[in-house]
Amino acid sequence: MSDHKTQFLQLAIERGVLKFGEFTLKSGRISPYFFNAGLFDQGSDLAKLGEYYAATIVESGVEFDILFGPAYKGIPIAAVTAAALYSQHGIDTAYAFNRKEAKHHGEGGSIVGRALSGRVLIIDDVITAGTAIRESADIIKAADASLSGVLIALDRQEIGKGKISAVQEVENEFDVPVISIATVSDLSQLLRAQNKDSDEQLIERMDAYQSQFGVL
Repeated sequence: MSDHKTQFLQLAIERGVLKFGEFTLKSGRISPYFFNAGLFDQGSDLAKLGEYYAATIVESGVEFDILFGPAYKGIPIAAVTAAALYSQHGIDTAYAFNRKEAKHHGEGGSIVGRALSGRVLIIDDVITAGTAIRESADIIKAADASLSGVLIALDRQEIGKGKISAVQEVENEFDVPVISIATVSDLSQLLRAQNKDSDEQLIERMDAYQSQFGVL
């Protein structure tokens, strides 16, 4: 597993962004873990998070012209990632985000930042039902730009309403790659590598959950 995957997961656990226990999801499933990227709420956390997103972009080789962060969680993520791409990799890229409601005074409109054009990479925290991604894709299409891919923090690798995951549904629907800093498989690998007695039951619960709801 690459360093930025490991460091991201360790930071998420330390900050309580990744919590373990019993959590009822919107689907009604009882998950042994829960991920809330909104708890990356310190300057140092955001700086590191931007570095992890940036490293994932560079490693993936995905081509794009603009980063787009869907309101609301995607906004700070897009900003810190653009900054990290420049400071860590010398890549000076534009970014933009949308307002939930269009502004009718001043410059007006619903897009803040660079006007959408060319190849747009959507950047967000997770894909649950894919609603935010579809809304963003509509915004990109309306601007006569093209969607080049989607980048998220954690892929739960979990089936949606059908036999494939929400991530796979987005890939199939838009014919673009969905890449992630880490996956739940990476998380299981990290927990096993730590070899802590306290993690044994957790690993068993996660294995059982993924056996029931996971996708390859």
